[in-house]
Amino acid sequence: MPESWMLPRIFPIGGILFDFLFVLIAIPIEAYVLHKRLKFDKKTSIFYGISINLFSSVIGWSIFFVSEPMLPIQVKSELINYMFFNNFKSPGTQTLLILTAFIIFFGTFIVKYILLRGLLLSLLKEPFAKKEEEIQLFNRQKWRGFSRIKLQSTNVVTTVLIANSLSYSVITIILLLRSK
Repeated sequence: MPESWMLPRIFPIGGILFDFLFVLIAIPIEAYVLHKRLKFDKKTSIFYGISINLFSSVIGWSIFFVSEPMLPIQVKSELINYMFFNNFKSPGTQTLLILTAFIIFFGTFIVKYILLRGLLLSLLKEPFAKKEEEIQLFNRQKWRGFSRIKLQSTNVVTTVLIANSLSYSVITIILLLRSK
């Protein structure tokens, strides 16, 4: 087994447990918003909440592990210091942290939206099975269908944005309570 693939001797257990806590907090908040705004039943909204949060977490950690070796030494040192000791050495790191938090928030929002749209499209019951009579719709009915799709797409975007904002707000409050 190559040495680069060996497990590290020190694990950031605190970071792993906090990520697990964040996912456990985000799932019910986002499932509740999906249930109320998109009118899913509770099981479906919980399924979508679990799916989009776990997949986005895996994608986020994958991006982190790919980009981490490319970081400058000072940023790596600050990251390690924060993960193990919950503080920063240099005062300029907080600006970088705020910028990174905005990027992560909007990146997570985009990933969750794409995942939810993909799940909604993949789990439709017979999406392409249409009867012969349905194919011969009037133009007015076609335009109603297009406007309904636009409305649903806007509703999904707004719902995912609200759900992501609420879960990130609660997680930010927990992080602020943790730092005191």
